[in-house]
Amino acid sequence: MYKPTIGLEIHTELKTKTKMFCGCLNFSVNLEQIENQPNINICPVCLAHPGTLPAPNKEAIKSVVKLGLALGGKIAKISKFDRKNYFYPDLPKGYQISQYDQPFVLGGMLNSVKITRVHLEEDTARLIHSEDGKSSLVDFNRAGVPLMELVTEPDIKNGKEAVYFAKELRLIMKYLGISNADMEKGQMRVEANISISKDKKLGTKVEIKNLNSFRAVEEAIDYEIKRQEDVLEKEEKVVQETRGWDENKKSTFSQRLKEEAHDYRYFSEPDIPSFDFSKSDFINIEELKSFIPELPVQKRERFIKEYGLKPDQVEILVEDKLLGNYFEQAISELFLEIGEDNKEKNINLLFNYLTSDVKGYLNELKIGIESLKITSENFADLIALAIRGEISSRVAKDLIKDMHLTGNDPRRIIQEKGLGQISDEETIGKIIEEVIAENQKAFDEYRQGNENVLQFLVGKTMGKLKGRGNPAKIIEIIKKII
Repeated sequence: MYKPTIGLEIHTELKTKTKMFCGCLNFSVNLEQIENQPNINICPVCLAHPGTLPAPNKEAIKSVVKLGLALGGKIAKISKFDRKNYFYPDLPKGYQISQYDQPFVLGGMLNSVKITRVHLEEDTARLIHSEDGKSSLVDFNRAGVPLMELVTEPDIKNGKEAVYFAKELRLIMKYLGISNADMEKGQMRVEANISISKDKKLGTKVEIKNLNSFRAVEEAIDYEIKRQEDVLEKEEKVVQETRGWDENKKSTFSQRLKEEAHDYRYFSEPDIPSFDFSKSDFINIEELKSFIPELPVQKRERFIKEYGLKPDQVEILVEDKLLGNYFEQAISELFLEIGEDNKEKNINLLFNYLTSDVKGYLNELKIGIESLKITSENFADLIALAIRGEISSRVAKDLIKDMHLTGNDPRRIIQEKGLGQISDEETIGKIIEEVIAENQKAFDEYRQGNENVLQFLVGKTMGKLKGRGNPAKIIEIIKKII
C-alpha cells in the first residue's frame, strides 16, 4: 500500500491599488476594465526598460504580514528580495523579483497542515496562444502584480484534504481583505507537489502546475497518485518533473523536467535594501495585529454557540462574510422588536428566509447581498410580522421583492397594497363554504377521518384569499364545521 505525501504552493494576487514595484494600476483589481485591452497598464519599470528601478509596495508587504499573523506564523526580523533567474517570454527582465532564504513569514498552521513559508514576488505577464499553436502573444498588463506565495509542508494525504486547505485559505484572505482570490479570474492558483512510497522515505516528487479550480485540484492530485502507483507497480521509476492538468482528458501530462532551487541562480536583489521589521516606523507589527478581524474558524464556533445553528447553516454564513454580517444585524434588530422568546425557532425562521428567499432572489438578479435595498431593520420587521401571524409566508415572500424594488419598509407596502392577513371569522367562513361546495368529496373524506385532506382544504381557502388568510384561523373554522 502506497502512502501519498502532498505539499501545496498557492499563489495569490494581492488586492493593492498598484503593482508590486511601480505605480501602474493592479491588473487583478482592475481586471474587468482592461482584460480585453492588452498592454495598456504598463510602464518602463514593469517592462524592465534599462535604467529603471523597482520601488516596493508597502501595502503588499503589510498584506503578507497580516496573513502570517492570522496563520500563527513567525514574522521575520530581517527580510529581503532576491532575483530568481530564468528566461521565459512572460518575464521581461529575464528574472523575477521574489524571495528565497529570508521570506517575510516562516511557519504557521492551517487545518492541521504546517506552513513552511509565505513570501512575496511579482506576477508574470500573460501569454495568449493562437488556436493553431503556431504563435503566442504577450500581454504585460499582469506583469508586476503583487503575488503572494504560500508553501505548505508535505502534510496532505489526498485531493480532498488539499481542497479543504485551499478553500479555508481563500476564506481567510477574503476576511483579511488582502485578495479576492477568484480562481476563475486567475487570482489564485494552486500547484501540488506529490510523491508516494511504501515506507517513511519520501518518493520522487512530481509537481502539477497552475490548477485553477478546486475541482481541478482534487481530480489532478487523485489522478497523479494513481498514475504514480501504476508506474511503480510496473517496476518503473517515477520521473521528477513538472506536469500540467488536462481538464478535458482528466489526466496529467508531462511539461518539463523539474527544476531545483540552484537552477534559478538566486541572489539578493541589489536594487532593494533589506527590510528591518524591528523598526516600528517601517511596519508596526503590533498595530497590524489589532486589525486582524474575526477569522472563519472563530466565527463558526461563535455562530454555533451564540445562535444554535447547525454546521451546514453556519458554513453558508461564513462562506459569504457580508451575508453573515447581514444575518447578525437582522437578528439583533429582531430581538429588539420581539424579545428572545422562542429564540432558536425565530433564528431559524430568519435564516431560512434570508438564505432561501432573499438569496434566491438576489441570484435571479445576479447581484450580491451588498446590493440588497432591504435594510437589516426592515428585514427583521418582516420576520416579526410573519412570527406574529400578521402576514402569511406567501405574502412575506412577495414582500421581499417589493421591499428591494422600493426600499420601503414592509408595513408601508402592506398598507399600500392591502396585504394584511385576514383573520375575520365571518369573511373566512364564507370562503370556506365556497371551498366545501366546490370540493364536497374532499370535505366528506376529511369528515370521515382523513386528516391529509385538511391541508388541501386550507390551501384552496388560502388561494381564494390570495395568500392573506390566517392559516390557524382557517383550520379552526373548518374543524368547527365538522
